[in-house]
Amino acid sequence: LPPLMQPWRSPGEPQAPFSLPAPRWPVECEVIPETIEHIEWVPPKPEPFCPPVGPEQALYALSEEQGTVVYHSSPALQGSCFTRARVGGAPGPLSSPAAPLEGPQDTTLLFESRFESGNLQKATKVGPYEYVLLLRPDLYTAKHTQWFYFRVQNTRQEPLYRFTIANMAKPKSLYGQGLQPLLYSQQDAQSHGIGWRRVGTDVCYYRGSAGEPPLFRLSWTVRFPHDGDTCFFAAGYPYTYSDLGRYLRALAADPVRSRYCTVRALCHSLAGNTVPLLTITGPGGTAGKRAVVLSARVHPGESSSSWAMRGFLNFLLSPHEDAQLLRRLFVFKVVPMLNPDGVVVGNSRCSLAGRDPNRAYGKALPSSFPSVWHLQAMVQRELAEREVVLYCDFHGHSRKNNVFMYGCDGSGNGTGTRLHQRVFPLMLSKNAPDKFSFSSCKFQMQKSKERTGRVSMWRLGVSHSYTLEVAFSGSTLGGRNSHFSVEDLESLGRLLCDTLLDFCDPAPAKLQQCLVEADALLQQRMSREPGSGGSWSEVSPSELES
Repeated sequence: LPPLMQPWRSPGEPQAPFSLPAPRWPVECEVIPETIEHIEWVPPKPEPFCPPVGPEQALYALSEEQGTVVYHSSPALQGSCFTRARVGGAPGPLSSPAAPLEGPQDTTLLFESRFESGNLQKATKVGPYEYVLLLRPDLYTAKHTQWFYFRVQNTRQEPLYRFTIANMAKPKSLYGQGLQPLLYSQQDAQSHGIGWRRVGTDVCYYRGSAGEPPLFRLSWTVRFPHDGDTCFFAAGYPYTYSDLGRYLRALAADPVRSRYCTVRALCHSLAGNTVPLLTITGPGGTAGKRAVVLSARVHPGESSSSWAMRGFLNFLLSPHEDAQLLRRLFVFKVVPMLNPDGVVVGNSRCSLAGRDPNRAYGKALPSSFPSVWHLQAMVQRELAEREVVLYCDFHGHSRKNNVFMYGCDGSGNGTGTRLHQRVFPLMLSKNAPDKFSFSSCKFQMQKSKERTGRVSMWRLGVSHSYTLEVAFSGSTLGGRNSHFSVEDLESLGRLLCDTLLDFCDPAPAKLQQCLVEADALLQQRMSREPGSGGSWSEVSPSELES
């Protein structure tokens, strides 16, 4: 049997210790041998948003042509599509993409990103402490530059450095609303136990090139905490395929938690990486129980979804009485990393098929989008046996603050169905008032979203199907105006569990209260629209969203 494809065991039966194999990379990708691991740390107080500056205040760098290329690592892609993969990536000796230092007095930074989830392609030094950077597009594409994660060495504590990423893809970004990049200092981690933290002054996001499609620039200034340090920058808290492997190994080694959690392979990715499927339920097997299906990380650059998923798993597998009740009531099917290949190579959005897997549902071939095809097939099998009461796909969002959901308001649905679709997000907003924004939720099924997991699962017959969107930045609710920490992200998983219990409470009071409230909110929204007489129940979903 392939790795992980052990014969099916129900939770509670002993299982062989689980282990994710080492990550497999496309053979064009060079990979450094060092293991990159970061300590976990929560800032003692929330990290506030940084006032952004306009492009007119940004110190424009000299053009890259006048600078010196100090790092250039671009995989020599064989043709325009993925062919094969191996552990460790490209065979043979590594190249040296970083320019060598000329001596101890040389203050040039040494860049590196040939590690899991890293994606820096080029660094050009345009001033003594100023660098223009280019991100590597998603493999086998020429676009989708948003996520970033790279290492710098040979730092100096005194000077103010400026970094400008010159090829960001999206016209709008939360960097224009106070979001800051993350910095990790190895010296601070080793000496003071400090992990990832928000840094950067004069953070600016603006249109750069005049070409088509236009590119955008993200610029920030920063002082490093130490001389001669090894530091990392990232767009979000990294959570790699190897991090997931460590988590699942610890889970399998835990004699208590592994009693009600079975891990097996849903399938293998194009590169041969395992896509794990967790089945979690309490004693008494699965008969007569309803199912809940969750997935995360279909978009590899949305690492916050992995932390929210980890929080969900931590709570559901805990001895807490609510977790025990959930395991007694439901069978949970969880796919924590739908796109492991994209996560390994540092893509923002695509798999190694060079396309967005979250636009491939309903038409996906198992040979092109295996995880999407197998997830859909697994949900169809569950629906044949039991009601699937909820599907939730965890994502990150680059343009809107807070946490919110997208749901499914099918045309032709009656008033009651439309209200019911709004109940779960409304309950979640009550459980997480300082993080979750009900007013940011949308329920329209646009044509462009037909092939998403959310809409596809709803069409299969899952009665409540949602995308959970977690801002790359943080919360503006409850007087916060601060970035999300890892602790905040993990708490979302626990809050989702609380909301599931509220949602499925046999006593109807909470549900009735939320139905009345959702009705009132929609009536209120309609009354603000000029010329909208009558009841909102007569209005089409697309008009409701307008």
